[in-house]
Amino acid sequence: MSGPMNPLPTEQTPRMPRNRPRTRADRARQVAEVLRRQIASGAFASGMLPDERTLIADFAVSRNTVREALGVLRGEGVVERRQGVGTVIVRRPYEHTLERLTGLAETLGTHGEVVNQVRVADLVRPPGDVARRLNVPDGGRVVHIERLRLLDGVPLSLDLTYLAADIGEPLLTVDLAGRDLFGLIEQSIGGRLGSASVTMHAVGGDPHTCELLDIPAGSALFTVERLTRMPDGRPVDLEFLRIRGDRLAFRAELVRAGDAR
Repeated sequence: MSGPMNPLPTEQTPRMPRNRPRTRADRARQVAEVLRRQIASGAFASGMLPDERTLIADFAVSRNTVREALGVLRGEGVVERRQGVGTVIVRRPYEHTLERLTGLAETLGTHGEVVNQVRVADLVRPPGDVARRLNVPDGGRVVHIERLRLLDGVPLSLDLTYLAADIGEPLLTVDLAGRDLFGLIEQSIGGRLGSASVTMHAVGGDPHTCELLDIPAGSALFTVERLTRMPDGRPVDLEFLRIRGDRLAFRAELVRAGDAR
């Protein structure tokens, strides 16, 4: 043989990954993801997306791909096409940081007025799991508060809260409609809350919750469970939040710890 043969891949010679052929739907999804992120971060201050020619150049894709991506965003209710005007942003999801323990009004107050419709505020006997997680003794009670939360008059979330009785009872006589619970708690105890554990996942909303949030049944919701503690570690506030997926985006800055070998 006249020259060396290419060696076959071995355990010491890793195979190069093979790229799957990209479809137009793949490229349109990518364009829609980038545009959705830009919209959420406050880009396009004019309230309009760039024209198709600009998007084609920016993303190096075809006209049909851009139109398919815009169709995805229209289907989500983020933009709409207006004759003689262009593609208009009709809904921006607001960003909520996960880096600090803050209430909704603290985070989104600069975007509009946050109002709480108080549906329940009472002293109740808690479900067993709630009692266990709040360290409530047998026969003990907690304060149960349920609020529909609106931003500029549009429903944003349905919040179900259980509070340790000594923390929650003073709140039954204060302004639950106009204030965040965190601020009310800290005002009542004369100090700061400590930390919280948060679990989040996405679900299709049940008909009753979606009706309260003014969205079609089955719409995407974030479900957030948050257990908040005092600085000494005592759990005092257990919340179950259902948040419209089209109105809120969660953001965090994360640092990779340890030896990244």
